[in-house]
Amino acid sequence: MTPDEFRAFFGSFPTPVSIVTTVDTDGTPRGFTCSAVTSVSVDPPLLLVCLDRAARSLPPLLSAGAFVVNVLADGAQDVARVFASRSERKFSGVRWQPSAAAGGAPVLTELSVGYAECTVMRSVKAGDHWIVIGRVEAAEVFARSPVLHQRGVFGVWSGELAPVQG
Repeated sequence: MTPDEFRAFFGSFPTPVSIVTTVDTDGTPRGFTCSAVTSVSVDPPLLLVCLDRAARSLPPLLSAGAFVVNVLADGAQDVARVFASRSERKFSGVRWQPSAAAGGAPVLTELSVGYAECTVMRSVKAGDHWIVIGRVEAAEVFARSPVLHQRGVFGVWSGELAPVQG
């Protein structure tokens, strides 16, 4: 399978869009846009995020041992694009509060449908990425519509799933 075929497969269905945040050793906020987030376990509450081995947010995240997964809400599409870039000014104009449960990592309350404050339980090299498993220490959800990403386009979930008959 070629990298393009692999990307085409994973781009063929919508995924939620998150901004994963942490802080550097000097307290500087760091973050990146991530669609590779999934639950791992309910008891204990674990989730995982995947990020490129070359990601500038990787060393601070591993060093801090904590991060926040901010699942984006409608209206945060432009912010998702900024956090997907290599910009040094990702947090410019973005309001956030420090996480009490995740070492001060930025919580993007106004931009999210929910967030999970996590401590790193384990990290594993996997191909050109790292899988970081976090224990969810605290979380909150809001009544907003989530941003989705499919085939390079952002969209918004606006309805409920209908049961399939048969």
